[in-house]
Amino acid sequence: MIRVMASGVFDILHTGHIHYLTEAKSLGDELVVVVATDNTVRKNKHEPITPEKMRLEIIQALKPVDLAVLGKEGDIYSVVLEIKPDIIAIGFDQKFDEKRLESEIAKRGLQVKVVRVGKYEDDLTGTRRIIKKIIDWHTANMLGYKE
Repeated sequence: MIRVMASGVFDILHTGHIHYLTEAKSLGDELVVVVATDNTVRKNKHEPITPEKMRLEIIQALKPVDLAVLGKEGDIYSVVLEIKPDIIAIGFDQKFDEKRLESEIAKRGLQVKVVRVGKYEDDLTGTRRIIKKIIDWHTANMLGYKE
């Protein structure tokens, strides 16, 4: 049984997320997905649109996902030590160095292979681009709105 771990924010789910999780699942037998907490999202990206519990429920419902768990605050390696994956799949745009992750995890007693998944070309890939498109659409329609 090969356990694969993937992680992300998954705020405003889009096809890039689906591609990432599908490719991650193809690397093994079981896919465990770590969903970032709201505090982690605020610290590293933006104010989350969808609360963590809703994001967790949405990810758990996806076909490739065997188990979704909420991430931990602080040490990013604590959740890895709990899940004990054989492989960690990281997204093409996630700011992790594969060799450094493998080395840091090895220091903690686990041998884990880190694999970067391929880029998925899609018009709406990226939560921030989706938000921008909504704002642009809303702004254009409000400017054209007359009472």
